[in-house]
Parts: sequence; C-alpha cells; structure tokens
Amino acid sequence: MNTYGTLILLAILIEYGLNCYADYLNLKTLSPNIPEEMQSVYDAAAYRKSQDYTRANTKFGLLNASISLAITLLFWFTGGFNLLDQMVRLWAFSPLLNGLIYIGLLSFVRALISLPFSIYSTFVIETRFGFNKTTPTLFVMDLIKGALLSIVLGGPLLALLLVFFETAGPLAWLYAWIALTLFLLLIQFIAPTWIMPLFNQFKPLEAGDLKDQIMALAKSLQFPLKNVFVIDGSKRSSKSNAFFTGFGKNKRIALYDTLIESQSTPELLAVLAHEIGHYKKGHILQGLVLSILHSGLMFYFLSIFLSHSGLYDAFYVEMPSIYTGLLFFGMLFTPIEFVLSLSLNHLSRKNEFEADRFAIKTVAQAEHMIGALKKLAAHNLSNLRPHFFCSFLHDSHPPLLERIRAIRKALNPTEEMPLKPSGVQ
Repeated sequence: MNTYGTLILLAILIEYGLNCYADYLNLKTLSPNIPEEMQSVYDAAAYRKSQDYTRANTKFGLLNASISLAITLLFWFTGGFNLLDQMVRLWAFSPLLNGLIYIGLLSFVRALISLPFSIYSTFVIETRFGFNKTTPTLFVMDLIKGALLSIVLGGPLLALLLVFFETAGPLAWLYAWIALTLFLLLIQFIAPTWIMPLFNQFKPLEAGDLKDQIMALAKSLQFPLKNVFVIDGSKRSSKSNAFFTGFGKNKRIALYDTLIESQSTPELLAVLAHEIGHYKKGHILQGLVLSILHSGLMFYFLSIFLSHSGLYDAFYVEMPSIYTGLLFFGMLFTPIEFVLSLSLNHLSRKNEFEADRFAIKTVAQAEHMIGALKKLAAHNLSNLRPHFFCSFLHDSHPPLLERIRAIRKALNPTEEMPLKPSGVQ
C-alpha cells in the first residue's frame, strides 16, 4: 500500500474509532435519574423509554457503521474498484457514459447494502418506540422517488462535472464550482415548491387565531410571509418539528401537524420566532455561502490530485480515469471533511443559541420557549444529557439542558449560571 492508501485508511479508521468511543461515552452517561429541569414533562417510565431509545439507536448505529466499514475495506482490498472499472470498460461506451455507469452502479450497491438497515430502523426500532407511521407502500414509494430525483437532478450534474474535468484543462475546477453553485441556488428556489411536495403534502394553515397570531408575529419582525404551511409529517412518524426553507418569494415556514397538536399557541409562536431568528440573523445565507466555499475548496484540490497516479494505485486501479479519481479523491478528502464537519457543527450550535436569544428578546416569553423545547424533547425521546464529546462530534444542536440554561442566562446576564459539560457527573 502506498502513501495515499495509508493516509486514507488511517483517516477512515481514526474517524470510525472516534465515533465508536464517543458512542461508548454516550452510553456510559445514560442515567435513570430524571434531570430536575425535566421532571414536569417526564415520569419515570417515559424517561426510561427515552434512555432505551438512545441506547437502541446508538447500538444499531455502531452495528451499521461497523458492517459498512467492513464491506468498504473488503471491496477495496480485493480489488473491487478495479474489477468494476474493467467490467464497465468492456461495454465500450464513451468515457462520460462509463463514468455515469460506474458511479451509478456503486451508488446502487451502496443503497442496497443500506436498505436492510433502513428497514430495521423504520419498522423495528421506530415502531417499538411508537414513532413509525410509515406503511410499506409509502416506504417503497419514497425509495423510488428518491432514486428518480437522484437520476433526474444528480445525473446531469455529475455528467457536467465529468465533462469539465475531462476537457476544460486547468480551469476545470472553476467551471465545476460555478456549475455546482448554480445548482445549489436552483435547488434552494425549487425545493419548497417542487421537490418537497413530492414527499409530503403542504397545506396552508387554516384561518383562525393561530394563523392570525403567526402572521402578526411575522409582520412585527418585518419578515415577509404570504402563508404558513402544515406538513403531514404524521404519515411517516409521530415526531414533531418545524422548519424554514427557500429564498425570496419561495421561502416558507412549515409546521408538522404533530407539532401543532402537541404545542400551545404561545409555544408555537416561540418556535416560529426561533425559525425566523435564523433568517434574520443570516444563518440561512451563511450556510449557503459556506457550502459554496466548501465546494470550491474541494474542486480546487480535486484538480490537483486527479493527475497523481498514486491515488489510483492506492485502490489497485490499472487505468486512471476522471470518474474513479473523483470517487477516490472523496475518500482522500475524508480527514478535511471531518475537521470541517466539527467546525460547522460548532457554528450550527452557536447559531441555535443565537436564534433562541432572538426569539425571547423579540416576541416570545422565555417560559414559552423553554416549554416548547421541553415538549419537543419529551415527545421525540431526545437524549437530554449526551456526553460532551459525542455532542462535539455529531450534534448540530446544543443539548436541551444547555439551551434552557442559556435562555435563562440571556434574561439575567448578571446571574451566575455555569454550564457543566454534559457527561460530567
């Protein structure tokens, strides 16, 4: 194995080891004692159920990651990448079509491998804990729609990237970056009105007191909003959520029907004020800009490493090509992606705190915001006290108890309320 292979293997194993260690710490942190802050929304049985849910998902996630790693390494070291490439080349298509078929086949096999895990998670774990509402028919239809979207949207984009790196010379990375940036912007505009409705119904919130108060809230925050939509999340899961998406005239706020059922009007307004806070504080635009910069960085380094024969030798590929180089570079980029994900998760947690502060300092009362967060956590069986290392590695949202302390601290900045790291007893 050459230097490239050694670096990639080490990066994969180190990331896997860190994730396993974080999950181990998370499991060790689970405690049967209900946090004092949550005793109003949990009884002993409900809290034990939330702990069991965390335990079941963590162990299943470890099994999934371990099997996926073993299959990847087995395929790698038995020369699978080269054998597949030779098979595709025997069909004597153009390099572009070869690339689409090669990456398409690998994606298909990966989807097949992950399918049993997805089925078990949905129909065993989620059902056992009372969340799953997905029927087998709906599950299959989601798979078909997702596959068709990947082909219709991802296929032309992949083809364009392959053409650029095959023919455009030193500026290929720049053309690819521009193409992907335009694609991301397009998705932002069409997703709310064309893509998301393929999977869920978005119905305008019925006229009444709730809608009137929401529209008044948006007006008071100078947030242009034509309508609020209710998403039929209950057809897949009983979990609750709300989200904001889109730009310009296509932006929309969507409330899960399960959220409306479980929250009071003041609590719903607090949740919406939080979502509007993300927009007003520039978090949505920030995320898009970071995604664009990230893709530019990735394409620039890709243009450098595509010509390095050692990258192909690391995977035992005899005939270098743009499409195999694209795939292998993605694995070489793993350590950088891992570090970037830590930074982005840290930024996301910071943004969540900021959106909470925006909500309580504009229209929402702190207790309504706290009440909404508590109900969401209890309803979704969230892990209230994840180990700080696990949260550092994986979580885009801060632990609930830290959010509650931060909200109260924002209202009383002179009061000393130290945040004890999760996992420290």
